[in-house]
Amino acid sequence: MIKMIIKTPSRLHMTLIDLNGSYGRADGGIGLTIAKPNLCLKVEENEKGIAIDFNENIYNDDIKKECIKKISESAGKICSYFNLDSDFHFEVQEAYLPHSGLGSGTQISLATAKLICEHIGEDLNGVELGNIVGRGGTSGVGIFSFDYGGFIVDGGHNLKNKGTFLPSAASPAKPPKLLGRYDFPDDWGIIVAIPHADHSVTGKKEVDLFQNYCPVPIRDVEQLSHLILMNLLPFLLEKDIESFGSVINRIQNLGFKKVEVGLQPKKVKSLMENMRELGAYGVGMSSFGPTIYGIIDKKNQNVFKAIKESIGDDGSVFMTKAQNHGYDLKK
Repeated sequence: MIKMIIKTPSRLHMTLIDLNGSYGRADGGIGLTIAKPNLCLKVEENEKGIAIDFNENIYNDDIKKECIKKISESAGKICSYFNLDSDFHFEVQEAYLPHSGLGSGTQISLATAKLICEHIGEDLNGVELGNIVGRGGTSGVGIFSFDYGGFIVDGGHNLKNKGTFLPSAASPAKPPKLLGRYDFPDDWGIIVAIPHADHSVTGKKEVDLFQNYCPVPIRDVEQLSHLILMNLLPFLLEKDIESFGSVINRIQNLGFKKVEVGLQPKKVKSLMENMRELGAYGVGMSSFGPTIYGIIDKKNQNVFKAIKESIGDDGSVFMTKAQNHGYDLKK
């Protein structure tokens, strides 16, 4: 009986680039692959149908529901595509909170599809898998984090093909093209803070937000594009952490990211400001939140302890690093 285990990273989605569309394209995104939290999924053959079990350490009902939903949907789509019998037993060994801004849905879906494809001898990449299981219709950051890791820039979609502004979960568009993938410095640390905030944005609510707040001002898109191309990426390559961080701070007040941050409860906005005041070089919100991240190095390690103390029991805080490679697969 063949057994395989796949371990995927998570990601910080820093911003969508163009939700105006005046120049004929939409979306585009930048983001960073991070080493934890992880999804770890095991598969083996099953006698009949899809079975899903969980490691005893996974007890959160929201995590379980999301894993069951995404694994079932993804397995069904990939088995239908290849005309397979859906006879697989999955065990979720590690997972993390859905709808927290860390991209769990894409990682679960791609990991499930990749395991099944490896089982039948089909070597498909993340873009090919995403096209089958319906991921990457707006941002490709999660897909390219799955495959390659590192700092990701994707090129978005031609509006002639996509038609309108929609979130990835509701968009029928194919995954975008990868514009650039860069190693992130190993000595740059990342604080991840997830406050308890009942403000998840999914389903119809997410679709409505895209429809109600887009198009964003064209001036914001132009400024954001310039900041990414002529500031953020050069500072990353030059390993200038303070300048890189200052651009991350400016991004929070532009385009659709400004919308996402503006819709957050006061506690999330206050956390961002507090992390900046404590000395993080750059502070941003991942996707629709509530996950907040801060960029630090050995000079300001005290920020982590201070943020952890300030949040207390009202959320979780941990340190991680960038991950400059994609998934790990063991057979």
